Amino acid sequence: MDYLASKGSEQTRKIYQNHGCNAEVFGVKVGDMKPLQKAIKINHELALELFRTKNGDAQYFAGLIADPKKFDQPTFEEWADTSTWYMVTEYALAWNLAESDHCLSICKEWINDPSNKRQEAAWAALSAYIGITDQSDLSTEFFKELVDRVEREIDHVEGRVAYTMNGFVIAAGGGCSDLTEYCIEVGKRIGKVHVEMGSTSCKVPYIPDYIDNMKKRGRIGKKKKTAKC
Repeated sequence: MDYLASKGSEQTRKIYQNHGCNAEVFGVKVGDMKPLQKAIKINHELALELFRTKNGDAQYFAGLIADPKKFDQPTFEEWADTSTWYMVTEYALAWNLAESDHCLSICKEWINDPSNKRQEAAWAALSAYIGITDQSDLSTEFFKELVDRVEREIDHVEGRVAYTMNGFVIAAGGGCSDLTEYCIEVGKRIGKVHVEMGSTSCKVPYIPDYIDNMKKRGRIGKKKKTAKC
């Protein structure tokens, strides 16, 4: 915590606030967390302690050093319910959920949960899961059904849930070559998704354009070794 506090700045804190962070944060750039992450590597117990501080920077860093294989469902639920803002929910939590053995079972449950945080985490985790899982191990039928669900529901959900749903269609189109063209067509029908992005000029990626750019760069079907940045 002392290290994180020493790396915080008012400028970064304001950037996070402009992006909708209302939690206690030191204002630490992700790049400034990397040396500490490299030194610690994985320390799951420390990650759990850091997450319970409810400091936004500490929670994000906890996601970097947690061991996805040591989570159980109650701990994932605790992280979802006490995450302080979307950078924690959609990244720190979602990365670990994507790499855990519980990913699909929990995500199937959470996309139907009344909690927006759990829905956000689930769609973000599913996107990350696609990005690290070999195509031969992905169920095209299952993910196509989820893409269809996004098309039906995206106009009726709240901000960050819509953002992560939009990202899921992109992930499905980019990570499952059998769904690439289908996701482009679904994206055209969905159109441009508008989400409140705080006091920033950030916009929600337009699905067809984003997937087309992946095709041009030869990124369709390419996989990452880890969900964590």
